[in-house]
Amino acid sequence: MKLLQRYVRQYKNKIKKGKVVVISAPSGSGKTTICKELLKCNPNLVFSISYTTRPAREGEVNGKDYFFVSKDEFLKMVKKKKFVEWAKVYNNYYGTSKEQIVNAINSGKDILLDIDVQGGKNIKKLFPDGIFIFVLPPSWSELKQRITSRGKDTPAEISKRLRNVNKELSYLRYYDYIVINDDLADTVKIINTIISAGKYINILN
Repeated sequence: MKLLQRYVRQYKNKIKKGKVVVISAPSGSGKTTICKELLKCNPNLVFSISYTTRPAREGEVNGKDYFFVSKDEFLKMVKKKKFVEWAKVYNNYYGTSKEQIVNAINSGKDILLDIDVQGGKNIKKLFPDGIFIFVLPPSWSELKQRITSRGKDTPAEISKRLRNVNKELSYLRYYDYIVINDDLADTVKIINTIISAGKYINILN
C-alpha cells in the first residue's frame, strides 16, 4: 500500500510540471505556421519568445514574435547568463530565456520553443525529458518552392538556406520525433498528439 501511494505521489508531482517542447526544421518547412496553429488549439501550451538581433520583418511585433534587441544588449545578456541557449544563425544572434522556461514549467504549462538545430541540441542537454520534434518538408522541390515563394529573402540568402539543409539534417539524432509537413492540419494534429502523449512517457524515470 505504501509503495503504491509513493508511486502515485511521484507520478502526480511529475505531471503537474510542464514540459519543454522543441520544434526545429529547415527554413521553408512551415515551422512558424505550425507553432502558431499549435498555440491556438492547445490552451496548456505557451510560446517561448526568443531574443534576436535581426531586424523585425513586416508584421512582426516586438514582445510577441521576438524580443528585438541590439547586438550589444544581446551580448550583455549572454554575460549575465540569461539564456539557456543561444547561437549565431545567418549572421544574427538568437537566444532562449532561462526565466521564461523555468516559470512556465513550474506553473504546469508546456512551453513551445521554435528554435534552430543548434539550440535544440543545447536544450536537449539541459532538459533531456523534453519533447523534441523535427519537421521536414514532403520533398526537396517543395522546400525550394516554399523558400522562394515567400518573398522574404534575397537570392543569396535563399541559396545559403538551401545549402544548410544537409547540415541541419545531421542534427536529427537529437530529436525524438520526425514529422513530415505535407498537410498543415494533419501535421498540427500529429504534433499535438505527440505533445499530449509525451507528458506520460518515462514518467517514472
